[in-house]
Amino acid sequence: MATRLIFFLLTFVAFGRSPAQDINILLSHVRARMDKVKDYQATGNLRTDVSFLKIPISRVNVFYKQPDQFRIKKEGGISLLPKGGVSFNMRSLLMTDHYTVIPSGDGHVGGHATKVVKLLPTNEDADIVLTTLYIDEQSELILRATTTTKEHGTYDMQMEYGKYQNWGLPDKVIFTFHTKDYKLPKGITFEYESGQEPKNIPAGSGNKMGKVEITYDNYLINKGVPESVFQ
Repeated sequence: MATRLIFFLLTFVAFGRSPAQDINILLSHVRARMDKVKDYQATGNLRTDVSFLKIPISRVNVFYKQPDQFRIKKEGGISLLPKGGVSFNMRSLLMTDHYTVIPSGDGHVGGHATKVVKLLPTNEDADIVLTTLYIDEQSELILRATTTTKEHGTYDMQMEYGKYQNWGLPDKVIFTFHTKDYKLPKGITFEYESGQEPKNIPAGSGNKMGKVEITYDNYLINKGVPESVFQ
């Protein structure tokens, strides 16, 4: 009798949790890993792939500081970054409790099985409308994030991890977006460190896909980043 009771209790514990509970536990582990990174400075290569712009691969310095400060700097030339884009909004969102969690089943990213979860911000003034995360349950890493915003359309980020995965920091980020969502060609589409804008943009170019890739080769984590970097 006692054996049957123990078996029943174990079965209840194993199967009694709801999908929402499981997802919240998974998200809490993802958040805990992210919370270890108070700030970082990273170096890497930035590659842009937009059909009507020819920009060489650039060396960049990337800075982050909790909760949501993010900056990419390049020496000279044009640094093309979609406004509201590669700022890792998912990191700043996850480090708060200002969202509703919706379990959304299973998915795959690059051959990896993932849990899919949708995050709905509870702040009506937030630019983010919806974020969909694809999380590797074994590694507790976000492999893909698709975000829909009010001002900048929908963009997608895919992350590849390596030697910094214990910090939840990717070796490579692939960011894709529809250029039409950034209001080409009116000069408010991209941020240029030189203050210049592209010239002679072909008609119809606003309907193309754009891609920004950042491949990191080094991180300095929790060494302090001055506020002046973000000004």
